[in-house]
Amino acid sequence: MKVFITGGSGFIGQRIVQRLIERGDTVFALARSERSAGILSDLGATIVPGDITDVDSMRLGMRGCDVVFHVAAWYKIGAVDQSEAEAVNVVGTRKVLRLAIELEIPKIIYTSTIAVFGDTRHQLVDETYLSGGPFLTEYDRTKWLAHYKVAMPLIQKGAPIVIVMPGMVFGRGDQSVVTELMRWFYRGFPLLAGPETMLTYAHVDDIAEGHILAAELGRIGESYILAGPAIPLGDMVDFWGDLTGRPAPALRIPALFLKPFAPLLDFVKGIVPLPSLFSAEAVSSLGTTYMASSEKAKAELGWKTRPLQSQMLDTLNWIAEEETDFAESAAGTQRRLGIAALSLSLLLLLWWIVGRSNKD
Repeated sequence: MKVFITGGSGFIGQRIVQRLIERGDTVFALARSERSAGILSDLGATIVPGDITDVDSMRLGMRGCDVVFHVAAWYKIGAVDQSEAEAVNVVGTRKVLRLAIELEIPKIIYTSTIAVFGDTRHQLVDETYLSGGPFLTEYDRTKWLAHYKVAMPLIQKGAPIVIVMPGMVFGRGDQSVVTELMRWFYRGFPLLAGPETMLTYAHVDDIAEGHILAAELGRIGESYILAGPAIPLGDMVDFWGDLTGRPAPALRIPALFLKPFAPLLDFVKGIVPLPSLFSAEAVSSLGTTYMASSEKAKAELGWKTRPLQSQMLDTLNWIAEEETDFAESAAGTQRRLGIAALSLSLLLLLWWIVGRSNKD
């Protein structure tokens, strides 16, 4: 099978390319940088230099393919510069899908996300659920536009598109907010914000397998949620503690107390660089539930997830390896001092919040 993929050098994309190559498929992978080209070349893909916003750069590589995987996306929580979000997630998606339709590609797999549902307010929703906002992040907003204002109208016109909708994805090599949280846990950060926040968790290899199953078995015009179990953040952090023997944060602040101060964090971030976890978007998302059911994918695609315990432990072990290497450097010493200062600052903020609440 001849395949064209965007986002092949990304976290999920690399796993998809690897699996396709292993089973003997010919993969043409779009690469917009030398770094991306190097990653994809090492995996065995044929490099197509270009960008999803440049139609002509994709045309030759995509022509004659049996399947197109459009995985590329802009994903940054709390980014100061969000100017590329709509250009990549909306405009780029429109260009990729329309080119695939023009070239009469038999099947197009578009990677959306359950984030288009927004806060499901403790409902475990399925593919029929629709919410028009409000959107908690620019990623959510632009992926919603790509899903409902680009992909769905093309499907209604007969385009051979299948949509896959991953939940929260984790694994070695991840750079998402969840992995950042896992790093802070490993460093012994004493505070957990929004322990009631509910997310779904699935390993990246399972998500990659879901994409391939969608290409093989997915019905054209249908959407398939690829999401693991929904677990409160507080329970997940306790789970990490049980797996590693490291203490979980003892101080836990409900989202209710922190959300009013979300705008202040972006103001501070404009003065002092802060991790994405300490941004207005991240704090605004606390206490929400991003919950969706993957029963349709399991029934129609035969999709399944591997045990959470072994895969989460493997990811934590990877983080431990990276943290140990970094801690031995001079930069590691500086970072530990930074963590201590940040911990003190947050404790002082909590003290101020509690004092203000008592006065009210």
